[in-house]
Amino acid sequence: MAMGGGGSRTEASPYINVTPLIDVLLVLLIIFMVISPQKPHRFEAKIPEKPPENQPDVPPDPLALLVTVPMTGDVYKLNTEELKGTVALYDRLFGAIDKRPADRKAVFIKAPKTIPFGEIVKVIDVVKQAGGQPIGLQIEGLEQ
Repeated sequence: MAMGGGGSRTEASPYINVTPLIDVLLVLLIIFMVISPQKPHRFEAKIPEKPPENQPDVPPDPLALLVTVPMTGDVYKLNTEELKGTVALYDRLFGAIDKRPADRKAVFIKAPKTIPFGEIVKVIDVVKQAGGQPIGLQIEGLEQ
């Protein structure tokens, strides 16, 4: 027989207080959000300044690369050379850019205002793949 009184023995049930854990997790979440690297949310464009009025005309650079996007069709121009399709344009650009020093790899893209922007993006992608950096955009028919 058991000794002791007639009361039944109840054990305390375990209880975990999660409130401090949630507080710690929220503090860690805020810390990680603050120190996480953020991507730039803007596209930086360099806009050229208007040249002075009394500046003499400077001849164009013979080593400059100018890609002309046609209004219709798939015939692009690299300086004065006509190239059919973006593959031919890439091959010719890569050959021209690959031999240049790093500071001479600028490519200018010239297109009319009325052309869809998607066509210009295709040409920009081809120029980037060929190694052109920086890329300048020119618009035909600007009113002065």
